[in-house]
Amino acid sequence: MTDDLAPGAAARVEEPSAPGTASPQEAPVAAIDCGTNSTRLLVAGPNGVVLDRRMQVTRLGQGVDATHRLDPRAVERTVEVLRDYRQVMDRFGVGRVRLVATSAARDAANAELFFEQVEAVTGVRPELLSGSDEGRLSFAGATARLPAAWDVAPPVLVVDIGGGSTELAVGTAAGEGPVAISVDVGCVRLTERVLTDDPPTPAQLDEARRAVRAEVERARRVLPRPGPGGWLVGLAGTVSTLSMLVHRTAVYERRLVHHSVLSLDEVEEWLGRLAGEPAAARARRPGMVEGRADVIVGGVVVLAEVMAVFERDRCLVSEDDILDGLAASLMAPR
Repeated sequence: MTDDLAPGAAARVEEPSAPGTASPQEAPVAAIDCGTNSTRLLVAGPNGVVLDRRMQVTRLGQGVDATHRLDPRAVERTVEVLRDYRQVMDRFGVGRVRLVATSAARDAANAELFFEQVEAVTGVRPELLSGSDEGRLSFAGATARLPAAWDVAPPVLVVDIGGGSTELAVGTAAGEGPVAISVDVGCVRLTERVLTDDPPTPAQLDEARRAVRAEVERARRVLPRPGPGGWLVGLAGTVSTLSMLVHRTAVYERRLVHHSVLSLDEVEEWLGRLAGEPAAARARRPGMVEGRADVIVGGVVVLAEVMAVFERDRCLVSEDDILDGLAASLMAPR
């Protein structure tokens, strides 16, 4: 995996609302997700209105699959972004914060040293989420504001494709469930483990698909059956970037990506295109998010296999995700 596409690669920052004064009870809340590929921040007002949402590719999980340790350079990149996020939270007068770490930290023997550095710059002790907790929070965020036509559908399947793991959760938007499971396949892990050539060889692509299919089939045996006609909601950078490519959205606008729809045919078509060209060519495509070109093939493999195994021919793209679930948990009555 090339290193020059990942460190500090800035992605999108949504237009923030102006900070205001609030009583301690009404102070904004913040959620931070230290993922394997990106580090993200959400600041929300007490009424749930998004004040600021940011994402930077920091590749915290670089090399973790092989070494089971966080690379010092990856830690430094992530801590510097978190230092900036602390300043953003201070400008908004944030009260409560949930800062979570996921797959990369779960797999790393030296995660505690990373947590100490994070706490030093943010004042917040990271929570190490289990895969099932990660899946439930992602489900809560993704299904809180579904379009009306989707809200009354049979049980919803949510897939959150991360860098090191993928979370699958089944439940209803009304709050029944969800049941969640995490599988150790993600865009960074697959790229480092299997898709090592640039572009990947057909044999590597077949191997990646077989590995993902086996994990997703295992998850399907454990999860409740969503039932025929149920919806699939897809989260995270692979899915939103693929939506931008499919729908020719050259510059990110949330309104154009959030709740767009991907068909299985489109997913398979773009998997073939992206897997057939080197990362440098992918990076030049309008809509390709900086820092994602070298790992997006692995992510699209995961999405394609989830859709095939669960027999879903459409995927609703959601920009509401684990950050929204975390923020909602901070606003819930205590």
